[in-house]
Amino acid sequence: MPKKLLIVESPAKAKTIEKYLGEDFSVRSSYGHIRDLEKGNDLGVDVENGYRPNYVIPPDKLRTVKELKDIAGKSAEVWLATDEDREGEAISWHLCEVLGLDPISTKRIVFHEITKPAIQRAIQSPRTVDLNTVNAQQARRVLDRLVGWELSGLLWKKVKGQLSAGRVQSVAVKLIVERERDIQAFKSSAYFKIVALFQVKNAQGKLTTFKAESPTRFEDAAGAENFLKNCVNAGFSVANVEVKPTRRKPAPPFTTSTLQQEASRKLGFSVSRTMSVAQKLYEEGFITYMRTDSTNLSETAIQTIGDEIVKQYGQRYHHQRRFKTSNSAAQEAHEAIRPTYVERQQVSGNRDEQRLYELIWKRAMASQMADAELERTVVDIAIDPPPMGPGKDSTLVAEGEVLKFDGFLKVYLEGTDDDEEETTGILPPLSKGMPLTLEQMTATERYTRPPARFTEASLVKKLEELGIGRPSTYAPTISKIMEANRGYVVKESRPGEQRNFQILTLKDKQISKATAKENFGETRNVLYPTDMGMIVSDFLDSYFKKVMDYNFTASVERQFDEIAEGRINWSNMIDQFYKPFHQDVLKTQQEADRASGERILGVDPETGRTVLVRMSSLGKPVVQMGTGEELDKKEKPKYANLRAGQTLETVTLAEALQCFALPRTLGEYEGEALEVNTGRYGPYVKFGSQFISLPKGEDPFEIGLEKAVALVQAKQEADRPLGHYENLPITKGKGRFGPFVKWADLYVNVPARMNLDTLTEQQAIELIQSKIEKEANRYIQHWPEESISIENGRWGAFIRYGKLVVNLPKTDEGKMTADHARTLSLEDVKAIIEKEYPDIFKKKATTKTKAPAKAKAPAKKK
Repeated sequence: MPKKLLIVESPAKAKTIEKYLGEDFSVRSSYGHIRDLEKGNDLGVDVENGYRPNYVIPPDKLRTVKELKDIAGKSAEVWLATDEDREGEAISWHLCEVLGLDPISTKRIVFHEITKPAIQRAIQSPRTVDLNTVNAQQARRVLDRLVGWELSGLLWKKVKGQLSAGRVQSVAVKLIVERERDIQAFKSSAYFKIVALFQVKNAQGKLTTFKAESPTRFEDAAGAENFLKNCVNAGFSVANVEVKPTRRKPAPPFTTSTLQQEASRKLGFSVSRTMSVAQKLYEEGFITYMRTDSTNLSETAIQTIGDEIVKQYGQRYHHQRRFKTSNSAAQEAHEAIRPTYVERQQVSGNRDEQRLYELIWKRAMASQMADAELERTVVDIAIDPPPMGPGKDSTLVAEGEVLKFDGFLKVYLEGTDDDEEETTGILPPLSKGMPLTLEQMTATERYTRPPARFTEASLVKKLEELGIGRPSTYAPTISKIMEANRGYVVKESRPGEQRNFQILTLKDKQISKATAKENFGETRNVLYPTDMGMIVSDFLDSYFKKVMDYNFTASVERQFDEIAEGRINWSNMIDQFYKPFHQDVLKTQQEADRASGERILGVDPETGRTVLVRMSSLGKPVVQMGTGEELDKKEKPKYANLRAGQTLETVTLAEALQCFALPRTLGEYEGEALEVNTGRYGPYVKFGSQFISLPKGEDPFEIGLEKAVALVQAKQEADRPLGHYENLPITKGKGRFGPFVKWADLYVNVPARMNLDTLTEQQAIELIQSKIEKEANRYIQHWPEESISIENGRWGAFIRYGKLVVNLPKTDEGKMTADHARTLSLEDVKAIIEKEYPDIFKKKATTKTKAPAKAKAPAKKK
């Protein structure tokens, strides 16, 4: 009897689910989306006909689709079990379209965890594809394509080729740009902080020291010193003691956003790394679905977590809680991220999976535990006479905190982005009127600090606060803006600078002064906008204020939610946005000048010519000396690259003029001049006809003769022939794909079992001979003009068409031999390819302007 076919989107998920279903089901994977909007030179959306999408099956999914069609045709019934978020719903709808299934009647199951009870419950209560949810995903995809297509094309013309823009990614870049400008505009001011140390006896009768601070900040050293002078002969006593019981409540279980933030703080994970690990944990059945903005827990989960708390820690540590999601538009899933079985504290997997699982386990457990109980003590210390004069508050304040009952803190403490958070200790026994002995008092110079730069985690938090994006979009948005070919944002750690600060100390009735040094401005794994990111953000913000407006971007998300609820028509929503937006694009094409971020710095004192900075047409920030009217005929301006760490917005005239110090002549080596310069591929040392790249982080303005000679010698050693083969030299090196040996025009990878440093001439010759023999035996037949070949492979002959690999059909004798394959004509080979990938040659022959037949869109809600 034919089995039922259940389709999921992930092979790991398929493997886990298949264990829980009986022999009635066969589980297969679609490997994600099987269709997408057409790419290349086609917009992929028919704007004249209700924004109908033109969906195509990508070449790398043709085989998957063919296999699913074959299995579906032999199955008794097809069921769909993709994720319950909008992307998962869309995948199910696309499967219906491609496999010829009716979305109104095809059975679709959903679950928030991959456990046997959850899967069996889902099988008992299937539903159908939710077309409203599909329409919401389709609206997002179409709108993002329209915005990205039109803005990216505009950037190619007005800024630089190969750039891109997007509805959410451009707003994310704007956030980072605005934060950077806030930091640049921030003027740090000094102040003095008063801290006193007192000695009293503790409960055991031993002398102990505690700290008290003045709540008043002093703006200058004179005011702080005057305070200390007035305390030289003053008396100190306890004016008031206030003891307050306080409680701390646990945080809710994780949503996607809070998981990304906490994994960044506690584990140092990037957003994409967190989601990749969480995906594996979900697919292996260890945690619930990881794309959610709900803090809710199921009643079963609340009960089982409570039982585990009582079992491990006792009844007093248990406190049942039901969290409500503050986001009313939470649509992605209906439960927070939690362990599927809370009694499991270890998971089988790599170290990343175990560490993230522990974080999820602890957070879920803590959410159902009792409050932490603390006792907070605040002590006011009077100074007699008051150093700031009568009627003015001159008290010092000491604070202490005692943990009376740890509660949820036994398991978990939520992290914070504030790196200045201080912990308070325990105060010794103090009573009102008690005299105190001053050990010392210091007035330390401190400086106000600018806003902190975004980390990946704090950017996710900000996007969520503004209502921009949804759980499924945070990670791809951040990954997109950090892609190297766009160059909008970089994640870097940068060293700080040193500055002096003053310390005034009162001890033994004497005031001393000292100067110390501190490092400030040091950053670690934070997001910086590049010059290109700033230029593109400013350009879009100037001409497309609506698209770049935070409130508008959030309102679009709310409209997607309304589409998912069936309250508005998706194509009408797109139409209301697109028509005025398209007119703005056309207007900008006509009116806008090329954006280069040009900034005139001043005049070169030697030549009298204008010095400016701008973005070059190649996308590099440069300094330019001389403009059109200042130059002679056929004379070109002088250019220099900015130094590392310099930006178009902050570089000064003096700093810009120093950039023209290159090329620098360092001296001679072996009778040849050594010169350092920078070019298209970065800084280098020129030695004769050789160009030797400087190591990463090496400054061409700082490098000396000794270091340059060492680089030349290392290059000479690397280029020295390892040996000879057929009278031609063999050299070795390291490239992007690892170590290699080079002979004639042949590059041969050195296998991991061999050490490049100790490689012998004979070993290199054997590698070369093996490569030559392999290349000679590679092709059985080859039609280069058709990008088709029959090749020898590890498991026998196969067909290669471009990047596609096609197996040869079996013959009556079994596998087709190389001799048999040699007799096939080009037409025979094409027929084999077309059988595996139907109509592939027709698609190749179709012109770029003529699109394939449109895919049917889901039914619109009336």
